[in-house]
Amino acid sequence: VVTHNYCQLYFCYNPSFRWFSNQRFTMKTFHLCVAVSSFWVAIAPVAGFAPTSLQPHPRVSSTASSSSSSSLAMGAQPEVDRRTALQSAWMAAGVATLVGAGTWTVGVDPAMADDAGSSAAIKKVVVAGATGQTGRRVLERLAAQPGLSVVAGVRNVDKASKALSESSTVVRGAMIQQVASVDTSKVDLQHLDIVSDSIDTLAETLKGADSLVIAVGFVPGNPLKMNEEAHKVDNVGTVKLIDAAKAAGVRKVVMVSSILTNGRAWGQEKSPGFVVTNAFGKVLDEKLVAENHLKASGLDYTIVRPGGLKAQPPAGPLIISGEDTLIAGEVSRDLVADVCVASLTDSKASKKVLEIIEDDGKPPEVFNGLKM
Repeated sequence: VVTHNYCQLYFCYNPSFRWFSNQRFTMKTFHLCVAVSSFWVAIAPVAGFAPTSLQPHPRVSSTASSSSSSSLAMGAQPEVDRRTALQSAWMAAGVATLVGAGTWTVGVDPAMADDAGSSAAIKKVVVAGATGQTGRRVLERLAAQPGLSVVAGVRNVDKASKALSESSTVVRGAMIQQVASVDTSKVDLQHLDIVSDSIDTLAETLKGADSLVIAVGFVPGNPLKMNEEAHKVDNVGTVKLIDAAKAAGVRKVVMVSSILTNGRAWGQEKSPGFVVTNAFGKVLDEKLVAENHLKASGLDYTIVRPGGLKAQPPAGPLIISGEDTLIAGEVSRDLVADVCVASLTDSKASKKVLEIIEDDGKPPEVFNGLKM
């Protein structure tokens, strides 16, 4: 019944599926629709996953940021201000230390307190996917830093200028999310299309930048074309962008990906989260190609793999875990953006894969607002 209701909501609100109204609705088609609607209820377009268990993976501590005054403590409030949550801890101190078996704790290192989190080491940053819900948050934070040149890479400059300057309500499946406006007065909007542009054209857009944030990802629409779209955006297009960054002399690349991207390598290929997410364009497999290409590029990088993305402010302490460890949990897009910005200048995040969720005091068992 719940799935049926979500299915109805999805087809009412998502214009990408209006073509179904003119198709013969066989049982096979209905099952496909149910799968699509159920996925969209739970997933955001840039990164998605679902838990394989109601318990945290044994390799992950759910108390990575606990009581120590040097850890990232955000208190027990029902809603935590993101600046208190991360910027006061990581971006002011700029340190992430690998501890235990793949769990990270964020704390204070006086040796780096003078320059960490500042834009002193970087002069120009390009944000690819700047109109997306995560990308626009990254853009907002970078634009607020004095002395930093910020470029928003967008497919259509005129449409992007309008979209970024206006707040709006976005319907994704059965989820209604508020999108705040972004002050673009300090942002240079430039054309950047990772699908249609050549490497040389992309490199021209990136010319002069020393850093790049990749927050792109295909948006599922017509189910008959999802494999093609995911391949073009999350694989081929992102690989081209990485090659263009290297050709343009970019030094640091931060890429937003997804947990369970490398699920096959650690026995998660048959888990519900991997199976359901990867059913949409084989997106996890496509993202993995881009991740591996970035690792082999010779560029400095940080790959940020968030859990289920939510638009609300952070509601608990940030957990930053090691590569291939997290299988459940959610994280505010605000924190994802903060981690991306911090990773640009934090040497401890150099050539690392960071998997991030929020610690709500319980074993990770919620997937984008739905109790599993």
